[in-house]
Amino acid sequence: MTRPGKTLLLAALALLAQDQPKIFRITPARPVAQLRAEALAARPPQEKGNFLASDLVDVTKLDPRIKLDIRYATTDDFLSTPVYTSARAFLQRPAAEALLRAHRELMKQGYGVLIFDAYRPWYVTKIFWDATPPDKHQFVADPAQGSRHNRGCAVDLTLYELATGREVTMTGVYDEMSERSYPTYTGGSPEQRAHRELLRAAMEKQGFTVYETEWWHFDYRDWPRYAVQNIPFEDIR
Repeated sequence: MTRPGKTLLLAALALLAQDQPKIFRITPARPVAQLRAEALAARPPQEKGNFLASDLVDVTKLDPRIKLDIRYATTDDFLSTPVYTSARAFLQRPAAEALLRAHRELMKQGYGVLIFDAYRPWYVTKIFWDATPPDKHQFVADPAQGSRHNRGCAVDLTLYELATGREVTMTGVYDEMSERSYPTYTGGSPEQRAHRELLRAAMEKQGFTVYETEWWHFDYRDWPRYAVQNIPFEDIR
């Protein structure tokens, strides 16, 4: 390739990189390998109540146009190391069916949903809490109470363009621990805020509620009816 050709290629790659959402990272409070061993040896909180039977559904089987970007199965997460053993997304059946309805409504407007995370085993919630500095704990769930992700009724997601397959840009990037992550943040561009509000409206119409500090996190209305779970992905049938 000629030198001008290389220059053009590098310029094109640089522009493409600028268009892609970045990865937010922190320095874990302690080594993740140590935290993982501790979390796997620990036990979830004991809960009392009459909970619904768990019926976790692989959301990609509902519609192959629901895309996944399970960052926690890669090094492209906020801890820079995988915490999942496979890149999969599960939700309790009513939540999964509600998500499918939101996805189909968004498709009419040229978008699909791109999922970062859904059901999360409890031990991973403990890793996140113990790895995150205390001044950022509002962005992670307390394992003493368990997460709505642990109940299979929370989903982290964004939009992608059907025409290009490209993830849209929002006011802040996934897992960013700053005010840009708030669903009420007034900064960013008008287009970014419009994307954020489009996603929120579609999800709220189907019974989800956005989390107060994370534009990407939505809880399904039935979450209190399910117990905290600690089942690895590989054991879900």
